[in-house]
Amino acid sequence: MKNKYFSLLGLAIMIIFTACNDDDVKIVMPEPAKLISSNPADGATNISHGDLSVILTYDQYVFCPNSAAEAIQINGAKVEAASSATTQLTIKLSGLEKGKEYTLVVPDGAVWGPAKVDIPSVSIKFSTVDESELGTALVAPNASVEAQNIFNYMHEVYGNKTISGSMAQVAWNIDEAQRVYALTGKYPAMTHFDYIHLWASPANWIDYSDITVAENWWNDGGIIGASWHWMVPKHEGAASDDVTYDPNQTTFSVNNALTEGTWENGLMKADLEKMAGYLKLMQEKGIPVVWRPLHEAAGNTYEYTGGTAWFWWGSDGADAYKRLWIHMFDYFNAQGLNNLIWVWTSQTKDSDFYPGDEYVDIIARDMYGKNASESLSDFNELNRTFGSKLLCLGENGAYIDDRKELATITEMWNAGAKWLYFMPWYDNEGAIMQHANDNWWLDAMNNENVISRDQLPSFK
Repeated sequence: MKNKYFSLLGLAIMIIFTACNDDDVKIVMPEPAKLISSNPADGATNISHGDLSVILTYDQYVFCPNSAAEAIQINGAKVEAASSATTQLTIKLSGLEKGKEYTLVVPDGAVWGPAKVDIPSVSIKFSTVDESELGTALVAPNASVEAQNIFNYMHEVYGNKTISGSMAQVAWNIDEAQRVYALTGKYPAMTHFDYIHLWASPANWIDYSDITVAENWWNDGGIIGASWHWMVPKHEGAASDDVTYDPNQTTFSVNNALTEGTWENGLMKADLEKMAGYLKLMQEKGIPVVWRPLHEAAGNTYEYTGGTAWFWWGSDGADAYKRLWIHMFDYFNAQGLNNLIWVWTSQTKDSDFYPGDEYVDIIARDMYGKNASESLSDFNELNRTFGSKLLCLGENGAYIDDRKELATITEMWNAGAKWLYFMPWYDNEGAIMQHANDNWWLDAMNNENVISRDQLPSFK
């Protein structure tokens, strides 16, 4: 790419106008590239400590020599690497401490614009989250006001109230919430969608670019949650609809997906770009999303000898999984997505899979068919493992295979398992029992500690 601009220089750098003498020669130099924006923005506060990728966007292509990382400066931290892609310069930092102010300086000539023209010095100031604010600051840099408002509210009610939620069916309707309303006269506070058919959208039967149902729910005062059962091809060259999330049915692996040049890497990049585009549609409407990707990664790995991961994203082990989570986190941040509240789902005993406090806002537990004491046991174990993080039921319901009902919210609450929110899974047609039957919902929505949609404050 650089050679292309050097050849253009031969046409643009010198234009000769012949008049009476050689004094009429004029040299026209290209304008240096100018900084358009940065992520985090100049003056940003509450930035996560530890590692950080800073994205600088210019009005022209940027070229980054090998010496750039050594030339770029930051007080009290380390510049690990610098790289360029089209108009963006990415600077990877490490060693950021809590409650510190930092100034990042890219000096004059450290990077170039077209025709190897030096880019003037720029500096970006930001501060990391203070120790006293760690509990309530979202991990995403420059979080949207609406997302932060929801997270602040979650901290306010945690331990005193629990937020009700229902699962939207994969066709993206709110039939489950409507059922609860018809039964109890109250809507759940949150409805939760699933991008399971990302591989097919847009299609005449599923189109995630149409966010009308989510926008209406938000405008009616509700909270939006979303998961992603990430379906991948069963093998290279598979038909577009020959997809799965089962590691036993696909050759797709995390390690290959994170390796440049593989077909898996190309598909991962395309899917993340597509997913980011759909989440941006929410962001453009001012809608925050309680974002729960890559769930239940460990599967039964720590439950018994021979236990395995249930989904491909956990099948290469804890280290590969954490790299995938962080890659998604960094990519979405680089795309400017700031409306996400990041939820990581624990199987308990699986802390090796935990991406880290700086990448997670809420810890979820998916619970089926457990009684109140078992629910409390899991709640206490997660509290011991993850400290001050909020704990929720990412999914819950009856364990249908054994026809074992889940304890009611009142039973769990009275036992001391005070989850931040709950969200029964939707029921498959013809199922032998419901994940949450009428009696379960009547108990939940009539419990004075349960928050329904009409009780939520405005987050706008």
